[in-house]
Amino acid sequence: MPLTTHTFGPDTGDAAAVLAIHGLTGHGRRWAALAGDQLPDLRLIAPDLLGHGHSPWTPPWSYEDHVDALVAVVDEHIPASARPFVIVGHSFGGALAVRLAHRLGDAVAGLVLLDPAQGLDPSWALEVATDSLAHWDYADADHARSAKRGEGWADIPEALLDKEIDEHLIALANGRVGWRVSAPAAATAWSEMAREALLPPTGLSTVVVVADRVRPPFVGPDFLASCADAESIRVVHADCGHMVPYLEPELTATLIRETLEQV
Repeated sequence: MPLTTHTFGPDTGDAAAVLAIHGLTGHGRRWAALAGDQLPDLRLIAPDLLGHGHSPWTPPWSYEDHVDALVAVVDEHIPASARPFVIVGHSFGGALAVRLAHRLGDAVAGLVLLDPAQGLDPSWALEVATDSLAHWDYADADHARSAKRGEGWADIPEALLDKEIDEHLIALANGRVGWRVSAPAAATAWSEMAREALLPPTGLSTVVVVADRVRPPFVGPDFLASCADAESIRVVHADCGHMVPYLEPELTATLIRETLEQV
């Protein structure tokens, strides 16, 4: 089954295309505010990843399976006239963006990686995945809202959190509520993010945004050192938490536009 895909902006052949890949436990509609407020003239294609939102929840959920599904999205939604296009990926979506760029080659004009999560310490990944599964559901929406505020959403505008609650929180069979995400798929993603980090294709214009308030960081020192040795990769530091698209929308939009200008 294909990924459920949300599109924003003009549906015309001359609109520049951006594939937007959300992070772990997210969904494609998280890009709606950025698209509407900052990039209304661009065509944003934003799928729900495997195991997320309204896309299929059945396994497998490896990096390779996600990339296969994303290639199908590109084939359906981005015509030859809109290529090469830019990929923006947040967190787990950043790790997928790099691997998708390797698969698609010249069809990709550049990458904007927002606090990309890959090459994570395996012990830490196990700890976070185990804790996430132990606290997977909530008594009610108020409990879910409080948990979100304590998980990196403390500085996100209330209206965006309200929208997240309305669109992404669902009733569960046990009488509690939870996010519209497969718990096994999420646990698998932590395993994938503990695999070795992968650099973007040689020569591909890439911006890596590091969220400086994240501890421990998702963007590790070894990956940053490798980026420093690549002339085509620029590292930008943002004084914010992990949810860069919500916390730094102007910066995110500027970097996307700058990358598109190189097409």
